[in-house]
Amino acid sequence: MPPLSHYAVDRAIATVTLDSPKNRNALSAQLVNEVAQNLATAAADDRARAVVLTHTGTTFCAGADLKEQASEGGPAAGTRRMLDLLRSIVELPKPVIARVDGSVRAGGIGLVGACDIAVAGPRTSFAFTEVRLGLAPAIISLTTLGRMSQRAAARYYLTGETFDARAAADAGLVTLAVDDIDAELDTICNAVRACSPQGLAETKPLTTATTLAVFAERAPMMQALSQRLFESDEAREGILAFLQKRAPAWVVPDE
Repeated sequence: MPPLSHYAVDRAIATVTLDSPKNRNALSAQLVNEVAQNLATAAADDRARAVVLTHTGTTFCAGADLKEQASEGGPAAGTRRMLDLLRSIVELPKPVIARVDGSVRAGGIGLVGACDIAVAGPRTSFAFTEVRLGLAPAIISLTTLGRMSQRAAARYYLTGETFDARAAADAGLVTLAVDDIDAELDTICNAVRACSPQGLAETKPLTTATTLAVFAERAPMMQALSQRLFESDEAREGILAFLQKRAPAWVVPDE
């Protein structure tokens, strides 16, 4: 199989790229494992002072690979991989900067929430689509609830609405919504290049302590909830409807 994630370093900034546009960068086992390996490489790479997490195509990440779950015999393996990937971003001893300029759905939003800084370009849109599939944003709540205002989280978690980069910035989900994403990214990366490696390594844990405490307290519960919902009858109907590109049975038709 060709690689689905790439690693490069330029002037002290490592870039990890999601490159599976055929399935909208859905979190397949291969993609998750490659991203995790590239993040581990960045953590150990003395050339890298920070990491940019970005993507090819018009989708940053569509969330779970729903087709693959069936071939794996259920959601257990996928939920474990997702939990481990989110934790690895939060725990990485170097800043992780999300560069997002495309659609972000479900588990993809968890990746954005796990990053230390997130910059969203004009093509970006978000949706917590889980509730429309008979699911809940359980695992990704670990990295998004602490970012968002309570009102914003309640609205977007409970409606599954699509919202743009500006709304995401207002909600606290991303750091900045900008028209020229690469110019803003250059500004941030140049600022990081002026920082001490030791200073960065010792400062990041100050900003992630609360999120890691949430992981320690709630991760097993959220993984169990996610797996239970994926195995439910409603979720089976929701996922099947999604794959068949039809409305699930519970949708109330327009008048």
